[in-house]
Amino acid sequence: MATFDNLSFTSEREISSAFIDSTVRMGIAQSALMVQDNLTECFNAMGCDGVVYREKFNDFWVFTKTKIHFERRPDWREVVTARTFPIDNLGMRTHVNTEIVDKNGKRLLVANQEACVLSLESHRPQKLTELPYPKENFPPPVYSETFERFPSDFKDEEFVFEQIIRSCHIDMSHHMNNIEYIKLALCVFDDDFLQSHEIKDLEVHYTGESREGQTLKVFRRDDAEKKGKTYIHIKESDRCVFECCVCL
Repeated sequence: MATFDNLSFTSEREISSAFIDSTVRMGIAQSALMVQDNLTECFNAMGCDGVVYREKFNDFWVFTKTKIHFERRPDWREVVTARTFPIDNLGMRTHVNTEIVDKNGKRLLVANQEACVLSLESHRPQKLTELPYPKENFPPPVYSETFERFPSDFKDEEFVFEQIIRSCHIDMSHHMNNIEYIKLALCVFDDDFLQSHEIKDLEVHYTGESREGQTLKVFRRDDAEKKGKTYIHIKESDRCVFECCVCL
């Protein structure tokens, strides 16, 4: 069941086995996937999704940042309601909120995503004000915390592992899929740690593109001042292509 009203797309979803992790609850990366998927459906309902932009304007969406706060991760087979809506149009970029609640309306997670539009031909940013995208009368935000600035001076001793990009990691743009970056970043923690610790906040920045056959190097730094806060940095050669922060 799905509805669209006043720029808000609302859908009822059951947490299937494809969305759970070893805790038998919706996984961290899978939560980001559900948020991203509901945004795609919201944009489709507004007539401004990637299909329309590619076919009519030779443009495409790029999601640059995502921030998620978890109250509780839903269990396998639990039915939840996800509501997604844009909260602004800043000319060259937009922010989109998602709220997921349980059957009683109690909040499970909130998310904020930043996105922009690039030309398929030149890869230059395009003005949202010149495209079919909402310009006013946005719903009030449910999550508007500012995005962090992450450290970039990672050292060799903070290197954890490397991963060759395979065909299974590639999306329709022939680049590494956004959710695959999150899965890779979470691999700095072992399964015992992820089962015994609760991630409360996840913030990710997509800073570059990477392709099949390239090798990604993953770095980890635990915050020296705040316990339970970890920065993860992914490089292709000397380029940063992804960075994130996980807070327990």
